[in-house]
Amino acid sequence: MREVQNATLNRLERMESRMTNRRWTTAVSFAIAVLAGAWGAQNTSADTPPTFKRVELQRHDLSAKDREAVTARAEFQPGGAAPRHTHPGEEFGYVLEGDFVLEIDGQPPKAMKPGDSFFIPAGTVHAAKNPGKSAAAVLSTYIIEKGKPLATPAK
Repeated sequence: MREVQNATLNRLERMESRMTNRRWTTAVSFAIAVLAGAWGAQNTSADTPPTFKRVELQRHDLSAKDREAVTARAEFQPGGAAPRHTHPGEEFGYVLEGDFVLEIDGQPPKAMKPGDSFFIPAGTVHAAKNPGKSAAAVLSTYIIEKGKPLATPAK
């Protein structure tokens, strides 16, 4: 009888050991999968070019107290967008290439094409998107409060 009990205990210990090993293997495999997924997501976003980019071309102090002028080129890839935001001053824009839609709060969306110009008052919430199949570019001049960020996301 004692031999049967010992054999049964040995068998149970081996089964328990295998189950513990399976749990550890499962936990480690899960952790590796999560880390690999996170790493892959980071690399994917790093390899993906931005769909909207603003390139500052020049910045100069103005004779008007606490004001500066900034000239920038905004580039929209097909499907790209500049989400809702504001500027701490006025924006004067000119469409260089491609088509895009300008959305200014309180106004209907405006379809813009090369040669069109626009004006956005200081602090006005607006957004832009390129619904087309080719890139779009806008040249803008901003007259802004000195020392403030050029753009601030809208709430």
